[in-house]
Amino acid sequence: MFRQPVSSSSIAAIGYDDDAEVLEVEFVSGAVYRYSGVTQDVFEDFREAPSKGAFFNRNIKDVYPWEQADG
Repeated sequence: MFRQPVSSSSIAAIGYDDDAEVLEVEFVSGAVYRYSGVTQDVFEDFREAPSKGAFFNRNIKDVYPWEQADG
């Protein structure tokens, strides 16, 4: 999945598979996590959020099931 770089102090890039409804978040540490069940609307809101970290903490972290992925 292609991850696009974003402007954030904690998140390096985000990617989305709309068929599978899977969001990938690459953190500046290099860790990559996959979140399942994320709708296209949530991804678009995340992508357009002025603060990616705040949006992630409020709307994705501890909301969707996740797994750590290979970088």
